[in-house]
Amino acid sequence: MAFTIRDLSVLAYANGFTLWHYKNGREPLDVTDADGFFSDASDMMAPGDMVMISGGHGARVVCVARSGDGAVVTAPLG
Repeated sequence: MAFTIRDLSVLAYANGFTLWHYKNGREPLDVTDADGFFSDASDMMAPGDMVMISGGHGARVVCVARSGDGAVVTAPLG
């Protein structure tokens, strides 16, 4: 599954932190939270942001560990 910008939305923003939501449809969550999946949004996401990912196979929350130079690296919370 390829990243689709229209499935990414901002839920909350404050003090330089953004809480995002991404609707991944029916794809396995491992595809959506893999490093580089959100790279097309690297100009919008910042380290410390969180992304709630939901879809037909459940939900997951990841943290943006690194963003910039056209890449986004995420890490699971916890």
